[in-house]
Amino acid sequence: MKVDSIRGTVQTLKNLKKKMVLAKKVRLIPTKEQETQLWKSVGTARWAYNWALSKQDENYKSGGKFISDAMLRKELTTLKKNEEFSWLYEVSNNITKQAIKDLCNAYKNFFKGLADKPRFKSKRKSKPSFYNDNVKLKVKGNIILVEKVGWIKTSENIPDEKFYNPRISHDGKYGYLSVGIEESKPIVELTDVSLGIDVGIKELAVCSDGTKKKNINKTSTVRRAEKRLRRLQRRVSHKYEMNKEGNRFVKTSNIIKIEKKVQHLHRRLTNIRLNHLHQSTSEIVRTKPYRIVMETLNIKKMMKNKHLSKAIAKQCLCKFKRQIQYKCEKYGIEFVEAD
Repeated sequence: MKVDSIRGTVQTLKNLKKKMVLAKKVRLIPTKEQETQLWKSVGTARWAYNWALSKQDENYKSGGKFISDAMLRKELTTLKKNEEFSWLYEVSNNITKQAIKDLCNAYKNFFKGLADKPRFKSKRKSKPSFYNDNVKLKVKGNIILVEKVGWIKTSENIPDEKFYNPRISHDGKYGYLSVGIEESKPIVELTDVSLGIDVGIKELAVCSDGTKKKNINKTSTVRRAEKRLRRLQRRVSHKYEMNKEGNRFVKTSNIIKIEKKVQHLHRRLTNIRLNHLHQSTSEIVRTKPYRIVMETLNIKKMMKNKHLSKAIAKQCLCKFKRQIQYKCEKYGIEFVEAD
């Protein structure tokens, strides 16, 4: 026990003077004109990503070497001079540059075996987001300056500090600004407890000290929302069948209204699950163990089980592990993965 206590003290001392970058997400309150410009930026970022992907795919199939993001950016600058692509000047050039850089990084991860091959971003399915240059992002209390959009109101104040990787995204209802802000790690006195966590489907997590974190998907709130979601999805399906013209499905105004409700329900369920994960992981870390041990899970293989894949996906075990990891780093707790 004394050895464990010494280890915990050493780990705490190592993290006293260190800093870490933590993300802050703030809701945007744009005007109608600003919202239109934000959606233009989203579309441009998606187009640039897909354009770079098509170039890399053509080059890969013909047996050519990997094209660097610098070469692709030069080619895009030449392409902009063509009148057909003059609309690219309506948004910040940093958006297209970063989209190309993101694609090249995704391709590098594919070659290294760290990720699947990059896919084309669909307007309907991909997450609408774009990059904003951290140097040109200005903050004054509860308003921010976005390049070629203007000063936008935010729901709360943002500290005027050095920003890392600012991204603007939309979740189907509201727009958000996500930025990384460097923060000092808090000084915490850790106990001599080594805490083990077993994650699962029946319970989200069972800790070695006897505490359990419930499965939020078994609560009445989530079940009612899922039941309503199934009903709305059936209504959309029936509406499409009713309005079918030959081999083509016609999207009416009623279908658009119901699809909007479906989108908002998906958003609500995601937020409920994410909030539960944050609450559960924070409660675990606040017990201040000097070490947390979790089992190594191969989620990709677990998802191949057709009987359990849906339940595993709803538990968001990868997010649970990621949150535990960064919260352990913040408070100077040792994180260990066991086979």
